[in-house]
Amino acid sequence: MEKNYELDVNEIKNVLAHRYPFLLVDRILSIENDKKVVGLKNVTCNEPHFQGHFPEKPIMPGVLILEAMAQTGGVLLMKIVPNYKEKLIYFMAIDNAKFRKPVVPGDQLIFEVELLSFRRNICKLQGKALVDGQLVCEAEFTAAVVDK
Repeated sequence: MEKNYELDVNEIKNVLAHRYPFLLVDRILSIENDKKVVGLKNVTCNEPHFQGHFPEKPIMPGVLILEAMAQTGGVLLMKIVPNYKEKLIYFMAIDNAKFRKPVVPGDQLIFEVELLSFRRNICKLQGKALVDGQLVCEAEFTAAVVDK
């Protein structure tokens, strides 16, 4: 695998099973040494969750920030797993999730996700979400890579 490379949204769709409206990563900026991935999401006012969260003051739901961070990590996992097109990734746990600042339309989320461990089909990841270089969310994820 290449040390650094980018993926656009069409290439992400070749790796992840997610689709609109639940594909929450617009671009992968880099994957480094099969250990770290950096992804990007442009937050726009046209996203369906803003109709109800909240109409007068739109804020991206924290659970969707976590999901986008996990999807970014999922791209890394699927790129290092043999036969990735025959696999899915399931959440097992989310630990130490912290939300530092609201994310609003117009923000650009940058996700930095590191692989902490990968044994058999269970992996542990640690992620951060940043807007303009400021930490807005962080969490640790445990996931299972399973057959479709």
